[in-house]
Amino acid sequence: MSNDTKNTPVRSTYTVEEAAIILGVSVRKVYTLCDDATFFKTIKMGKRCLRIHKESFDAWFNGESENSN
Repeated sequence: MSNDTKNTPVRSTYTVEEAAIILGVSVRKVYTLCDDATFFKTIKMGKRCLRIHKESFDAWFNGESENSN
């Protein structure tokens, strides 16, 4: 058996769809949240591609962020 995980890069971002599943909200709601986001980092790549920094999102989601209310 080969170890496929050895060749798989560790992802450091979430897609909008993944964040929507985590939060239990619509994709549109996540886009709106990301437009105003100051509590986690987002990365815009072009007009239609958005990624959410996993570590900062997880910290915010878990209430560990300085800016969380």
